[in-house]
Amino acid sequence: MNDLIDFLDKLDEKKIYYRLNKVRDSIMVEIAVPGERWEVEFFADGEILVERFLSKGEIKDKSELEILFRNFSD
Repeated sequence: MNDLIDFLDKLDEKKIYYRLNKVRDSIMVEIAVPGERWEVEFFADGEILVERFLSKGEIKDKSELEILFRNFSD
């Protein structure tokens, strides 16, 4: 828990926006910065996992939404 609190304090200090979410058995810190999105998960056993998503800087129009619905709906 101390790692999570220390991490959140550092984000606040650096004025980096974040959101908290409960995912599986962890607390996830979701961070969005220009061109990147980070997911940092803190588990009760002390494990910390980091996943980083980088943007190629491509901006699409609304027709791109069809890919979302075609590829990811049930």
